[in-house]
Amino acid sequence: MDWLSRLFEMMPVRGRLDLRCSYGAPWRIEQGPGEANEVPYHAVVGGSAMLEDPAGGKPLRLETGDILLLPGNPRHVMHDGGGARSRPARNRPELNLIISENAGKGARLDLLCGHFAIAPPHDRLLRNYLPPRLVVHARGHNGGENAAQLAGLVALMRGESVGDHLGGRAMLNALSTAMFALVLRLASEAEDAPPGLLALAGHPRLAPAVAALFNEPARAWSLPDLARLCNMSRATLARQFQEKLGRSASDLLTDIRMTLAANELRTSSASTGTVAEAVGYQSEAAFQRAFKSHIGVTPAQWRKMQEPPGRDIFARAVSKPRDLGS
Repeated sequence: MDWLSRLFEMMPVRGRLDLRCSYGAPWRIEQGPGEANEVPYHAVVGGSAMLEDPAGGKPLRLETGDILLLPGNPRHVMHDGGGARSRPARNRPELNLIISENAGKGARLDLLCGHFAIAPPHDRLLRNYLPPRLVVHARGHNGGENAAQLAGLVALMRGESVGDHLGGRAMLNALSTAMFALVLRLASEAEDAPPGLLALAGHPRLAPAVAALFNEPARAWSLPDLARLCNMSRATLARQFQEKLGRSASDLLTDIRMTLAANELRTSSASTGTVAEAVGYQSEAAFQRAFKSHIGVTPAQWRKMQEPPGRDIFARAVSKPRDLGS
């Protein structure tokens, strides 16, 4: 199995489209932070937008076809770039989502806004391996096959969002989830893949090691073993992991193991010793120490903390969108 499919198998993600914005200038959006386990996203279907840099740097211009993910889940500001006071927005509930509109003039912004919910503690793990801000460009056939696929998917979402179609909410959420996978695929295959897991997995020579760690995490992998898979020296492999990922291969393996262990402890009645062995630990004591170091609680405490059976860990109260078109 490829690393991205394995990641989604280990780390359940559910997407949701929250609203569609249709704004004429002047306009301004302030959003976030969302819930602790959420990654906000914005897809520019038409027009353009300026994303403010929270550190005070130069704003980032987003064009039609750009998709913005914010794994850091910050409070963020987007606007038309004109500097005028924004026109007030009106939120109009439809059957399957909320439409936010204003009475501004000129070329209108057409923006899809939503979020991805990730089951804890995997949300924290994922943020360690993705950049705080990720932008990909879905420009149809001009950007290659993956960009064309992503552009087609966003177009389908836009089509579903303009009418109250039967099953529209389910379609929009399913397409949002698929968009997350496509965005990560496109970003990992870009020449300028951002540092982290995307840069690591997108490196052709390192790909065998990444696949091995994700597909056989219980194996007692050593650095020489992984180096042989990649046809490089141990020192080169260690340096490449540090440069691309910012962490060692051992760190990544431990995080994968802890993710699998957390899932197993949540969903099965297997003993701690059995779970430890299943994820590659011969010593239950060593597993207990590693689990508490990564998750913050012991395996037994983690088990007791889990949601009651039948409760949706992705559930989020439906409420009026906050700070839109202010």
